[in-house]
Amino acid sequence: MRYSRSHSLLRRRLLKGVAAAGAATGLFSLRSNAQSPTRETPMSDELTSDEVVKLLNLEPNAPCGFVRVTFLSKQSVAPGGLPAPFSDGRPLGSALYFLVTPEAPVRLHRIRNDQLYHYYLGDPLELFLLHSNGRAERVIVGPDIRGGQRVQLLIPGNTFHSRRRWFLGASTEWPGVVPKEDVELGNLDQLAADYPAVASDLRAIAASVKNPAAASVGPR
Repeated sequence: MRYSRSHSLLRRRLLKGVAAAGAATGLFSLRSNAQSPTRETPMSDELTSDEVVKLLNLEPNAPCGFVRVTFLSKQSVAPGGLPAPFSDGRPLGSALYFLVTPEAPVRLHRIRNDQLYHYYLGDPLELFLLHSNGRAERVIVGPDIRGGQRVQLLIPGNTFHSRRRWFLGASTEWPGVVPKEDVELGNLDQLAADYPAVASDLRAIAASVKNPAAASVGPR
């Protein structure tokens, strides 16, 4: 039958292409292994939060555990080029590493700018998003995408949020963040009253801030 012959021919061609791709991949792996040092790189679960702070040159940060800004655009939008609250001008974008630990969780805060969170290492990160319309939302950022976790998460501007556990991630923001203008720490009592469904969680997270160094003012 024509259909059977065509189907068989297509299948043979596909298998031939897969075999060729597999051979090329194997060659690349052999070359990579031949050029790599004999000592294996430690797995991420062997890292401690102290090592991450040291290796990535992170610094204590008031809202976000430990932070290092990795990008701040040299280009900016001039005053008047963006609507309020950015009408006084902003960099086009910014990005940073952030590390959260049980001793240095993120304090309740919000940023005027839209943020995109990225998961890198550590435990899944439980976030409490307090939207400006009064809705509270729990989201898990982590590697278990089968279980519904997310490796990226958009946090709309002006959304109060907090989180806990040891977690290394990153945030990109647009427009770029100007800390003194765009970052606001939340009033726990007021937010607990406004979002009663997660009030006990918010209070538990706030009570876990035990590290004075991590709570000190730093760059954001």
